[in-house]
Amino acid sequence: MSTTRATTRDRSAVRTLLRLWPYVRPVRARLFSAAFVAIVASLAGLVIPLVLKWMVDGPVADRDPAGVWLGALYLLLLGLAEALLFGLRRWLVARPLSHVEAEMRADLYRHLQRLPVAFHDRWASGQMLSRGTTDLMLLRMFLAFPLTFLLVNAVTIVVGVLIMLVQDWTLGLVILGPVVPMIVMCMIFERRYADVARLAQDQVGDLTTVVEESVLGIRIIKGFGRHRSQARAFRELSHTLRGTELRKARLLAVIWAVIVTLPEVAIGAALVVGAVQVADGELSTGTLVAFLSTALALRWPVESIGFLLAMSQEAATATERYFEVMDEVPESSRVPARTRYDEEGLRLHQVTFRYPDAPPDAPPVLDRVDLHIRPGESMALVGGTGSGKTTLTALIPRLHEVTSGRITLDGEDITAMPREELRAKVAVAFEEPTLFSASVGENVLMGAGEQAGAPELERALAVAQAEFVHALPQSSDTQVGEQGLSLSGGQRQRLALARAVVGRPRFLVLDDPLSALDVHTEAAVEAALRRVLADTTALIVAHRPSTVLLADRVALLSGGRIAAVGTHQELLHSNAEYAHLMSGLDRPEEDER
Repeated sequence: MSTTRATTRDRSAVRTLLRLWPYVRPVRARLFSAAFVAIVASLAGLVIPLVLKWMVDGPVADRDPAGVWLGALYLLLLGLAEALLFGLRRWLVARPLSHVEAEMRADLYRHLQRLPVAFHDRWASGQMLSRGTTDLMLLRMFLAFPLTFLLVNAVTIVVGVLIMLVQDWTLGLVILGPVVPMIVMCMIFERRYADVARLAQDQVGDLTTVVEESVLGIRIIKGFGRHRSQARAFRELSHTLRGTELRKARLLAVIWAVIVTLPEVAIGAALVVGAVQVADGELSTGTLVAFLSTALALRWPVESIGFLLAMSQEAATATERYFEVMDEVPESSRVPARTRYDEEGLRLHQVTFRYPDAPPDAPPVLDRVDLHIRPGESMALVGGTGSGKTTLTALIPRLHEVTSGRITLDGEDITAMPREELRAKVAVAFEEPTLFSASVGENVLMGAGEQAGAPELERALAVAQAEFVHALPQSSDTQVGEQGLSLSGGQRQRLALARAVVGRPRFLVLDDPLSALDVHTEAAVEAALRRVLADTTALIVAHRPSTVLLADRVALLSGGRIAAVGTHQELLHSNAEYAHLMSGLDRPEEDER
């Protein structure tokens, strides 16, 4: 997918990061406590120069060993307090921020399940993976460290500068000399780094997509000997990402050089001016020591500005990418008032469909389709490649929404039904069966209610002629592996068919469910399936005569419209296009979307 990268120039990092507040709000007490503890720890470090001033101008000048030892004890206690407080800060944020990351990941997953199929058609899966892993990890790191220390370091710098100005305002002005050029450089850096950070994170998503596709398609890659070309594509993407990361590194190097060099120059100038003042008796040695110690204590807060800004920009980009998905409109849960029509069975009335991303002047995939499948009737849907068969079957369970027209089940418009109710009534089996990394039984029972168990599983396996399951190492408890690739195509297709019939649905939509079966298995499945179809209203996409013969009637889809409806024998004699399709001269092996 091509993501919108130009938005980084127009968005405010602060405004973007504020969108995290709903997730942070439940743990805000611990985060604020951690920030307060870190501020106290940092300020404790600024007390150390004041103790040094007291020691130099007091016990050291008076040659008082007891006072020196007392000052050393103060310094030790301050150092221990600072270390313990920073340790407490880390403990305070660890657990709640892990909870924030887990909640955001769970919300993203739930939202992805509710988004329409059209969204998943547009977005690469690798982009989703990178948003759910890398981006959320960046956000957790930002909340744990940069967010706190942007505040802590700002407070520390302000307090430290005030301490230096109180010690000697002329030296304070020398130290403040680089402030304006540093602010200008930080503004330039922030704007440029935002663009590069967005580009890098999008490229990580592209790289993840390539890796995922290569793993899932490893049989194709090996079968066609394409490992070199795939490796070349991966190297090119990796090289592109490397170049982007190097651009980030160069920007960081420039800002780091500026942020380190200018304060060092200022400290050196303050040392010279202070030494002259001490020599002239205008400044005590202890005051100069305290001033320089405070300036050195502020080196880390100042020098960290560069990478804190960088991490903040990466977090803002991650937030932007996360909410790009979360802002997508999910399938509506609102349903219009229920209206009943005087129609039984499954009825498509003047149904037109055009894909949302299709050009405005493109013809619709389906154009004013009228089709009526009577209660308990099974109808075969036949058509050439690209005629819209698979698209039509996707409209019935509302995987896509009709552009115009209506679809009714027993006289009720499907758009007036909650999706859960609709999909409990309509079961589907797709031509490309998808299995999950779970047991055989769990995959099949996904098509049934929560109360379904072993009897329903056995019945469904029998209908689909999937008794091969009992020969697997752990029978129906056998794990099938990712995408079910440990099984043959025919075995996967039979399990998908079993999943469709296990819940005894009132309406059944089958997209060429027997295409991967051998002749003998197909005959056995057809015999068992006829018993199921006797009590079910079914629409069956068919590519060959043996599947067509399962149905009571046949509908011919041509050019996005229903061209003819009748029995198999009637259409063979009355429709040349149908007879040509059934002759096997134009038997498609796969359909369009």
